[in-house]
Amino acid sequence: MNQLNIALMAVGSLVLILGLLSNFLRRAWWASDPMMALLFGVLLGPVGLAWLEPSSWGIAQEVLLEQAARFTLAIGLMGVALRLPKNYIFLHWQPLAVLLGLVMPLMWLASSFLVYFIMGIPFWEAMLVGAVITPTDPIVATSIVTGVVAKRNLPERLRHLISAESGANDGLAYPIVFLPLLLLKRPPGDALFHWVIRSIVWEVGMAVVVGAVLGYAAGRLLDWAEEKNTIEEKSFLGYTIALSLLVLGAAKLLGSDGILAVFVAGLMLSETIGGNERAEEENIQEAINRFFSLPIFILLGLTISWQDWAAWGWSGPILVVAVLLLRRLPAIFLVNRWIRPIQNFPETLFVGWFGPIGVAAIYYANLGMRETQVHQLWPIASLIICASIFAHGWTATPGSRTYGRWHQKHAEGQAEGGGRSQ
Repeated sequence: MNQLNIALMAVGSLVLILGLLSNFLRRAWWASDPMMALLFGVLLGPVGLAWLEPSSWGIAQEVLLEQAARFTLAIGLMGVALRLPKNYIFLHWQPLAVLLGLVMPLMWLASSFLVYFIMGIPFWEAMLVGAVITPTDPIVATSIVTGVVAKRNLPERLRHLISAESGANDGLAYPIVFLPLLLLKRPPGDALFHWVIRSIVWEVGMAVVVGAVLGYAAGRLLDWAEEKNTIEEKSFLGYTIALSLLVLGAAKLLGSDGILAVFVAGLMLSETIGGNERAEEENIQEAINRFFSLPIFILLGLTISWQDWAAWGWSGPILVVAVLLLRRLPAIFLVNRWIRPIQNFPETLFVGWFGPIGVAAIYYANLGMRETQVHQLWPIASLIICASIFAHGWTATPGSRTYGRWHQKHAEGQAEGGGRSQ
């Protein structure tokens, strides 16, 4: 009981502190919410004050982290989907197709080979680790593309592009993760057949169908309730959270990808309702997302594999630097000409760098641990997740401000050039 009360106190106090100081921390210390929550977890965990010991909670660590991450992603993805403009996915399908169809596989291959050569683990285990850390995380990305600093310095096209990609590729990472996972458990022929029929056709396909049907139905029902005046003005927020949980549970019961289903449901809900409700609830939605997302980063801080990290020596830091620099940047530079929202070198650099690794990787890493019992999966993944949270968290504010200054000077230079030419 003491552990539960300490955990409640920790989450509540952190939400209050960040609610009061988040803008100051981001501007002055360049500290993001996920970073502060991670440090808070380390402080309260076994290597800090030892107030919280997850090993004493009576639940397997991989199950605890997997389910906590799954729940967090569902709430966060609904917020991402509602934050996008109407018809965004349909109007910008080409750049998203490039990011999801070309960049994402390249990120998987780059990450996997780096893990294989640097850490020296078996090939398909390395491919599984690479798949786990492939998706751009919507929860960490939200802390980069929202807030006063981002809105003042980043154009909407870049913020929407990063949000849409991070929302879609979380669910679409499912078949990428399950290919090496199945090859570790089954003969190659059986694994490939199961992967195509089960993972792609059924689990991904059914997720799209379930999400689209439930999201559309929820939107129509909401319109009907407003027309008949049966819904209170401030019920929209609770409605979206309830829809997230409904879709997540229904998709899981049908054996499909619940993460992708929630994002699709959010997009369909966004397409079928008016914009007034979302505009009114935007600030509250962000606050709720913060409340639901912080606990998973505290849990991450509590479950860090310090002994494994220390045993690797310099291999761990070398892998971190290699993954952060080579996982995404080269792929974005390779295909940036086909990603129309990216218009110049600074924007290519910004989008290439800000592909953070976070809650999605926590979810897939612990799912993989539960399915395969590959011991190295969580220690390697958690190292890269923590490194990404700090690297992308610390660079978000200066990166946004640097781009904002460049964009302003570039615009002024164009204006002066236009004036002289006249």
